Amino acid sequence: MPLPQTQASGLELHRPQEPVEPHTPAQGARRASSEDAPGAQHEGFRPGLGTLRRALSRASQRASVRASRGDAGVLRLSGRFLFGSLRRTPDNCPAVDQTGVTSEPGPACSRKGSSKAKEDVGRRLSTGAGPEEAKGTSVADLISERQLLAAFERLRHLETGLVTEKASCTFQQDPTGFARRAMDVCLHYDGLAAEICAIVRETLGPDGVDAAALAELARVVRAEEEAHPEPPADGDFLRTPRRWRQYWEDAVRRSAEERVRQAGAGEAPGAADAAPDLARLLAELGALVRRDLQKVQREVHPAYAAAGFPAWEAYLRAFHGAVAGRLQELAHDARGCEQLYVLLDWAANVYSSPDFLGSQDQALPSEPLPPILAPDLWARLEDDYTSFLETKIESCFDGILQLEQSRWAAAEAPEELRGLYHTPLSFDVCMLVAEHVKAAGAISAKLEATTLRICARALGLFLHRFEKAFLESGAVTEPHVCASINACEELRTHLLAKFPESFGELEKALGAAARAFQKRLLQGFQGAVQPLFRALCTKAWLTQDLLQPLMDKVVAFSGLLEHMAPPLAQETLQQVHRYVVREYLAQALRPRERLRGVDRRSGSQKMGLEAQAIGNTFQGLGSQATWLGQAIPCVADILGETHKDDIRRHLETLIRSYPDIRQDHVLAILALRRLGRRRNQHFLRHAQAMLRAAAKAGGSGAAGGHVLFEEIELGTGVDMLVTCI
Repeated sequence: MPLPQTQASGLELHRPQEPVEPHTPAQGARRASSEDAPGAQHEGFRPGLGTLRRALSRASQRASVRASRGDAGVLRLSGRFLFGSLRRTPDNCPAVDQTGVTSEPGPACSRKGSSKAKEDVGRRLSTGAGPEEAKGTSVADLISERQLLAAFERLRHLETGLVTEKASCTFQQDPTGFARRAMDVCLHYDGLAAEICAIVRETLGPDGVDAAALAELARVVRAEEEAHPEPPADGDFLRTPRRWRQYWEDAVRRSAEERVRQAGAGEAPGAADAAPDLARLLAELGALVRRDLQKVQREVHPAYAAAGFPAWEAYLRAFHGAVAGRLQELAHDARGCEQLYVLLDWAANVYSSPDFLGSQDQALPSEPLPPILAPDLWARLEDDYTSFLETKIESCFDGILQLEQSRWAAAEAPEELRGLYHTPLSFDVCMLVAEHVKAAGAISAKLEATTLRICARALGLFLHRFEKAFLESGAVTEPHVCASINACEELRTHLLAKFPESFGELEKALGAAARAFQKRLLQGFQGAVQPLFRALCTKAWLTQDLLQPLMDKVVAFSGLLEHMAPPLAQETLQQVHRYVVREYLAQALRPRERLRGVDRRSGSQKMGLEAQAIGNTFQGLGSQATWLGQAIPCVADILGETHKDDIRRHLETLIRSYPDIRQDHVLAILALRRLGRRRNQHFLRHAQAMLRAAAKAGGSGAAGGHVLFEEIELGTGVDMLVTCI
């Protein structure tokens, strides 16, 4: 809004005569002869500076406070024109212009000279001024009062008169007169341009929008474009296009830059050294830009549009460029993963959001706006962010491992979640991956893919470190082992289901870690029950129930498996089932005491009963390893068979059910009966033929991946028996 105006004592520019009355040499001579008073010596010099200064003082007050460098350049340019044409009298008195504008009297100027100049101005006003000029309002006053169109019409009237006089050879006797008076007109034109810039600067200020001033501005810009459509062919600078539309666009751009600079203006340079400070600065910047553009939408654009002047796109592009420049400065100073992400996220998801301005009813720009951050700068920021992110994610995994180790050391029992032992490990890892991937995906698909690769690589390294620390720790308990197995299963289920391409290679690593923890759990169980197997298949065993303590251990261990994830719990239970059958057979094939006669038959019956007890127990616990059910009964049948020829049938059943059985296992079984060398050789040759046929048909010793006899070691005694047979 205009500042309060003071009374102007200056005079406006006047023509010496009407443009239709060209000067003649005689008239010029008469005027020169009639002005032989002291003031006459000023004729031909550059007058009007003092009065022009006073007339423009009101506009200069605003320009001195708010003028930008571009506006100052306009005034300096006109000043060079003005002072270049200024001439002073020998007594240092300011001159009187042909237009009748009188400068302020200097210290050496006499009162007589001043009064003579005023009389000369009055005479010229009465004889040469046009009807509009006689209203008593100078061009400078019109500009300061922001009657821009009236001022332009006045200047246009003076310009037309000068051009007409020049064409009629009026200035033939005074070749510099046209230049001096034309430069005075140009100075007023520049003052009008400076006022246009001042109006633009004030538009978004706290005083509100002056719709009348904006409409006046638009009309005067259009009027100037119509008056000076293109540069004159003769190169006359007076009729050169003023390009006020460009001045206006530059003023809009500078206004936007000044407004954008106000966001965070109270912070010292380098103060935004933390993500919260940068986020607060960007939030303030976004609020300011949103508020200003909404103001342009509601108030500024309609005022310009009423005069047919497009303002919305100019302001939109100006603010876009200003914000881009500010972000480039912030990007140069951004440090750390958090600051880089805050900057990228604000550019991608806040400023670029279609809801940034709320309900926008303005048309889109005729040409798309350039990216808010240049592609090379965006790529550099993403690279810097991923570098910091890799270090940050590794640090997060280190923190997760330390938390797990602290739980082991504190002997904290794992929590139960839906009946299963649970550790926060899987939840922490899944949240870590999901949060970073989601955050990166909100910025760009490329950054999301890069983040997935970083997370997958870091998780693979973490699994190795976690497995090593877990197995080397002496503080972990069986519930901790179950919880860790469950964590591996949860990670495999969730991560592979959500990110199959990125985490597909981790399936083996997760499976290997789960197998290592499962092995640790089985080793604890085996160490607890191994001594109980040593009492089996002895003479004392015939009269005692030595299997029940073993089954009690199995049932107790199965209670632990109820808190394990079902797939791995079933697999572990089958491993226990296979271990019990295998160790039972190992004791039967390596008897500590050899049974004969009645004891052998009693032992056969007891083995059959215990095989049934073992099968029923594991079946009740839910074991699906039904393939183990025939191993012990076949050996018991061979041990107690009364018809020796039927032993061949039992051997065939055993070899067909367990292709991993070896020749030494067959000999160890035959050795339990003492059948004689010839019969043993007969059974052995038949068994070898079956084993060769099974190996040729199946290609491996274990059918369906089932391994039982292959893991039973018999020792040197059986080797000697094979040699003897």
